Amino acid sequence: MSETLSPEIVKTLIASHDQFLRFLQSRVGSREVAEDILQAAFVKTLERGDDIRDEESAVAWFYRVLRNALVDHHRRHAVDVRFKTTASKEEPPAEDPEFEKAVCQCVKEIIPTLKGEYADILQKVEMEGAAVTDVAKAENITPNNAMVRLHRARKALHERLVQTCRACTEHGCLECTCKG
Repeated sequence: MSETLSPEIVKTLIASHDQFLRFLQSRVGSREVAEDILQAAFVKTLERGDDIRDEESAVAWFYRVLRNALVDHHRRHAVDVRFKTTASKEEPPAEDPEFEKAVCQCVKEIIPTLKGEYADILQKVEMEGAAVTDVAKAENITPNNAMVRLHRARKALHERLVQTCRACTEHGCLECTCKG
């Protein structure tokens, strides 16, 4: 089990707060992002306090924590940029009125019965053809979070369709014969 930090080490780290914040802000370009990274690093330090042995090494050790946090931040940011670039290049599928007539109409009735955030993302992405990145931006969530939400919403919709339509779900809900 992790030991707690000594009061002297905590005072040393807190006294260097502004210095740490400037270090991070110069590397990420945003005070808000720098504050988020710094806060997470402080939490990590509290969780792993036994790694710091004395006051003198505390600041150097904490800079290593901050450098690792910066690397993690830049990796996540690069993934988000790649995702946004890839998602924005995808063309929405062409609408096919004949296909829409053949697809189970139960879907339109079932979507509103799902959890609110699931119904919302399914309606916007699947029914209205909105891009996942646009929905993420409107919902103030990350594109990755939106993709996870969409995946879970599709799964919930599938489960509800199996409960409701049974036979037609085995055939992909095409030429639906169920009564809803």
